[in-house]
Amino acid sequence: MTDTSIFKQWITNGTDRPFYARKRFVLERQPKKAAVAVCGLGQFQLFVNGKKVGDHVLDPAWTDYHKIIHYLTFDITPLLSPGENVIAAEVGNGWFLMDRSEGYSFHFPSFMPSNPNEYQPFGPVLMLAAHMVLDYGNGEVAEMDADETWKMAPHMVLHSNVFGSEIIDGTRRIPGWANACLEDEAWEHAFLVEASGEPKGVLQEQYIPGVKVIGTYEGTYLHQAEGRIVYDFSQNVSGMLEFDVIGKKGDVVRVYPAEKLNQNGGADQMAKNWLPIDVCETYIIGEDDVWEHFAMTFTYVGGRYVAVEGCCEKNLRNMKLHAISSAWEQAGHFYCDDARYMQVYDLIEKAVEANMVGVHTDCPTIERFAWQEENHLMAPAIMYMKKVPRHWEKFLADARAAQHTSEDYFFDHEGNAFYPGEGMIPSQAPCYMPNVLPVPGMGSFYDVIGWGSSIMIGTYWHYQFYGDKKIIEDNYEAGKMYLAYLKTKVNGDGFINHGLGDWGNPGGELARENVETVFLYADAKILSSFAEILGKAREAEELLQYAFAVKENYNQKLLVFDEKRNCRCYRVWNHPGEIFMTQAAEAMPLFWGMAPEEAEDDIAASLKYTLEKAGSFFSGEVGLPYIIQTMARYGMNDLICQMMMREEHPGYYAFVKDGETTLGEYWEKNPRSHCHDMMGHIAEWYYNGIAGIRPLEPGFGKVLVKPYLPKSMNEVRCSFESAKGMITVSMKRRGSEVALKVEAEDGIEVVVDRSNL
Repeated sequence: MTDTSIFKQWITNGTDRPFYARKRFVLERQPKKAAVAVCGLGQFQLFVNGKKVGDHVLDPAWTDYHKIIHYLTFDITPLLSPGENVIAAEVGNGWFLMDRSEGYSFHFPSFMPSNPNEYQPFGPVLMLAAHMVLDYGNGEVAEMDADETWKMAPHMVLHSNVFGSEIIDGTRRIPGWANACLEDEAWEHAFLVEASGEPKGVLQEQYIPGVKVIGTYEGTYLHQAEGRIVYDFSQNVSGMLEFDVIGKKGDVVRVYPAEKLNQNGGADQMAKNWLPIDVCETYIIGEDDVWEHFAMTFTYVGGRYVAVEGCCEKNLRNMKLHAISSAWEQAGHFYCDDARYMQVYDLIEKAVEANMVGVHTDCPTIERFAWQEENHLMAPAIMYMKKVPRHWEKFLADARAAQHTSEDYFFDHEGNAFYPGEGMIPSQAPCYMPNVLPVPGMGSFYDVIGWGSSIMIGTYWHYQFYGDKKIIEDNYEAGKMYLAYLKTKVNGDGFINHGLGDWGNPGGELARENVETVFLYADAKILSSFAEILGKAREAEELLQYAFAVKENYNQKLLVFDEKRNCRCYRVWNHPGEIFMTQAAEAMPLFWGMAPEEAEDDIAASLKYTLEKAGSFFSGEVGLPYIIQTMARYGMNDLICQMMMREEHPGYYAFVKDGETTLGEYWEKNPRSHCHDMMGHIAEWYYNGIAGIRPLEPGFGKVLVKPYLPKSMNEVRCSFESAKGMITVSMKRRGSEVALKVEAEDGIEVVVDRSNL
């Protein structure tokens, strides 16, 4: 149930369409402090006396509104004055009550089976709640809640789709709608939402940083193509469009965003091997021959280009794309004098920013889903670059909220109830369109150990970076439940093999049994360490024994001797009768400590063999971070440089050569999505490989600095603001020598190792 101590009731205009809401009130004197708690579902913006409150957009952060609802509290003291005042809000759809009537909304392409569990609205109408507290000092406090005395009017945004399309009608513009001087007698009174229609989630004050505008890109006119005017913003982003337009009342201007151009120079909205992402921003001109302003309000687009139809170039001006992100606070900075490395770094950072929008999305265009695997696979890379402790607390809370009970069910294709199982954590959290059935030939996209394991491995990385024991306390029980569920999925050979394995592998070698069973071991081992930290010695020992049994079985059945190379290696399970290896299958057990100590050097040599044989990172997103980190651990930094700088795929620099400004989804030209951060793991190596900054204890109170200077570089400067303070590493090549300077704030113990220089 909602926390009625925050909001007494919810108000609405009684529809599923965006609305304006306002309340005039008189202050006899200035309060010493004034604050207001607000929630508009799905998205809202707040105004006081005509001024926008706060620097956020798209509040509140997305959640499963049946479980958790975020509200925000704003200090509005400086915006009030004695006399007449007005508090106002605008509310749009978001995920709470998605409007799929126009434009693109996610759906499966024809080559995949239809989903019998489509999106379901979280409520019957859009709604708003507000609670204002005026503190006059000396114990005198006045309070005001949103109620039926508030006034409402239909918004000029007729349609807002969470995937990016908006229709804005300039003829319905209400100038000064948020100003106190506006006469609102003709506005309708608000309705109270009936108790049965109130949102079910528990109210929490939002703690993840709000989504902000982090940069603005000016549109450059390119040309006309396919009957449209094409603009280039130079950078692929998650962004909100803004421009001025002039024409005749009722003229319709349509704007089509895209990540790329087609062979005719037009906006190419076709996602490779998928379907058209036909997002459209529509503006209906309100007056004759007057410059009018268009600005997106309740959603955002993904892309670098736009194509405009319905007007000529001279009728457009101030074309801007505002990049948005909730990962706007820097933790790390990296510079080197090899421009190629900086270009790759920028691709990754921009992709991270574009996909951190209150949840960690997979892409700004096709899905916008909060897939969970990135929350552990990309955690170290992002945590070096950005200050994100509160982000991960929220991501993990979303995962806990999504964890299944024994009563939770969905439907199969015949309409029968399907119960995934108690303790299971879905691969998306929040999950708005649950695809619970395995896709023939591809595996399960809903129940994937490499995704659900974020509840433990994501917690592990948060603890390593921030040293906060509470993150373990918050997630330990959910981790135990998930491990108990995983044990029910272990097959007769002691492996898990129903998920996605090394997803994104260029050769389709997913090695499910190898990859997913490594995660089973890692989960048990991590959970054992958590139990020890929490003082649960008996549980710690039981979990450790289970991890040991998984490890023993894994090595007994997969660790083999390759007589041709006179070397031990891990074979891939689903290639019986041959020694078949993948880079992920060699690296992952090494990284997590599954390999017998006496076999480690052999397995590292086998990993190197697979790398040199392929000549590239021939891996999907799941194995890639472990490959890179294991290569660095076993002295293969030069090989990392060689492979990341390949000008053809697979290779990071290949994306630069392709003209991309963010990282693509897969190792290929023209990938399905051109803005995925899921393979940005190399950014972690910039910090812990090149700069060599690694924690020796959680929170970076004790740090190892073991840097490496690639042959193509002569200068590196790296800073990282850890939980304990700033750490900086500088290197400069002088002839055959490398000058190294390491600095750290007081209280950080630094161990320097120059063996890689």
